[in-house]
Amino acid sequence: MKAIRVGLIGHKFMGRAHTHAYTDLPLFFDPGVEVVKQVLCSNEPGVEAAARRWGWENWTLDWKKVVADPEVDLVDIAAPSAIHAEVAIAAARAGKHVFCEKPLALNLADAEKMVEEAKKAGVVTMIGFNYRRVPALALARQLIQEGEIGDIFHFRGCYQQGWLVDPGFPLAWRLRKAAAGYGSHGDLGAHVVDLARFLVGELQEVCCFQETFIRQRPKPEFEDGLVAKAGKEMGEVDVDDASAFLARFRGRKTMGYFEVTRYGNGHRNQNRIEINGSKGSLIFDMEKMNELEVYLGSDPANLQGFRRVQVGEGVHPYMANWFPAGHIIGYGDTFVNQAFDLITAIKEGKAASPDFLDGLKCQQVLEAADRSAHSRQWETVPAK
Repeated sequence: MKAIRVGLIGHKFMGRAHTHAYTDLPLFFDPGVEVVKQVLCSNEPGVEAAARRWGWENWTLDWKKVVADPEVDLVDIAAPSAIHAEVAIAAARAGKHVFCEKPLALNLADAEKMVEEAKKAGVVTMIGFNYRRVPALALARQLIQEGEIGDIFHFRGCYQQGWLVDPGFPLAWRLRKAAAGYGSHGDLGAHVVDLARFLVGELQEVCCFQETFIRQRPKPEFEDGLVAKAGKEMGEVDVDDASAFLARFRGRKTMGYFEVTRYGNGHRNQNRIEINGSKGSLIFDMEKMNELEVYLGSDPANLQGFRRVQVGEGVHPYMANWFPAGHIIGYGDTFVNQAFDLITAIKEGKAASPDFLDGLKCQQVLEAADRSAHSRQWETVPAK
């Protein structure tokens, strides 16, 4: 394989992040194969200009042309959740490898179909849980797997953003069930659930409640990615603004606490994880993404307490490929790490991680929690 040619669907927030990844990948990693930005696709204005500015060889308004293009090896879906299943299934049937942003689908049935079709086609899949590629979180997983933290008692995940506090913010696509599936529960909650699985293990049952604080918002007069202008007509918010749930983990006594909100006033993007174990504890905060707080009970009594580890040394996950020690990386660079893992898997013909099955397992947790919010009782997460 001399080259892997990418067809990217979506050119807004995630489209820019993925373009950044494919562009910067050869600057820091050697995947052993050329990555070609073959075609950029979007049905929104500005795609041609974006394709030219970002170095894509071609552009189109029709995702079906991307899937049918014999020059495309990898279809990258960075568009709203409503089209994930349709595009991914078509791409897999066409023999294309598929990357899909999270959450995997609008609902569990679509997610199951995506896994089934990809398996049938024998293509490599990956879902966009980029926080796994934060070196500090990869280090946390390493410490847990090496037994440094011991048996896990507690997992706490809290993801806060504050961009919906203003009641005048328009009814953008992320606030509409038909386009997004869930509100903060799926958008932010998917990341926290995945990190719980990544760091601790599978969830068994959940008990959830949700709230929509502002139920009427102005319909957008103009919408462009994360930017929207309010019109005069009002519309109904039919997704959650905040979601919180308790969880039991499968096969262990670990207690899980999950909270996500878009009303965390003052927080722009705080994804905070805390893990308490029999030998130590870990704390991670995305607003300080190059740091990991570590407590080890084996430290001498006069030195015990949380230490702040600057995760920027060559011995830390991914960091040997970046700048010299102490030169920190940023949010966008997690997508470069992610792209390297994806391209390497395709080149070597191996399964990528996290794949569509991981996306399905996350979807099972989200759906069980959503059922719980309506039934007001504990709900079981499927074991398979």
